[in-house]
Amino acid sequence: MKKKLEDLNLLDDFLFGSLVSYPGLGVKFIRLLLQIIFGRTFGKLVVHPQKVYYGSDTDKHGTRLDVYLEEEQESDFTAEEDEEPGGATIYDVEPDQNDNEAARTALPKRIRFYHAKIDAQSLKSGETYHALKNVVIIIITPYDPFGIDRMVYTIQNRCREEPDMLYDDGAMTVYLYTKGHRGNPPEELQKLLRYMEHTTEENATTKELQDIQQMVEVVKRDGEVSIEYMKIYEREEMLLNRGRQEGRREGELRERTNTEAQRLRADAAEQENARLRAELARLKAGQV
Repeated sequence: MKKKLEDLNLLDDFLFGSLVSYPGLGVKFIRLLLQIIFGRTFGKLVVHPQKVYYGSDTDKHGTRLDVYLEEEQESDFTAEEDEEPGGATIYDVEPDQNDNEAARTALPKRIRFYHAKIDAQSLKSGETYHALKNVVIIIITPYDPFGIDRMVYTIQNRCREEPDMLYDDGAMTVYLYTKGHRGNPPEELQKLLRYMEHTTEENATTKELQDIQQMVEVVKRDGEVSIEYMKIYEREEMLLNRGRQEGRREGELRERTNTEAQRLRADAAEQENARLRAELARLKAGQV
């Protein structure tokens, strides 16, 4: 059954997207989110809710990113190294609750596709590869994407033969599992992820989370947000009902097809029986 708007959590696409795109609140929310995740302050952020990358042709796959943003200053993208890359860093933040087995297995390739689409659009014609922006994709899930019970999985390319060798291609993926325990994650991050999965005033136990909770309440009380949620619910119900109707029509068609096939088989069997009876009668007449 569909949740009521007031019961949505920040892992729900609608509430997350509504807060990110809310005038005057979206950038503040994302700034707090990134500061807790990475443990540092952020400079100027340019936020694009639901960035869409279309396929290069009608038969090519496109994608929609939940929150696409750029930090227009030096970042600590390779914080464990002595040197930091300059230029803008692109962040894509994706809450993901689609934990069926097929989606989970395909998750690494899905993220690889996201990286490719972002890279292809971030380098202008005539620019050198040095101008290619760093890309950090953050996936927040209530399920363990790799089954190792870590709260944080940080993925970067490395040389297999020389694991300690820096391979700075500017690409990084961070998976955040809300219920993970291994790896000694910071307490602030643990509280944030618990709050995102269960977005209530009781779970807003830090100053930053209380600030986010106030933003969430503003969004949930907004009449336009409520109307948009109702419209989405109605569209989903319409599509669901249409699917049910099409399913019934297909079932009826299959039933009619099966009935017709059975009738044709019965007619064919009756004709064959009649032919055999006639043949038997002919043979008996010849013996007389």
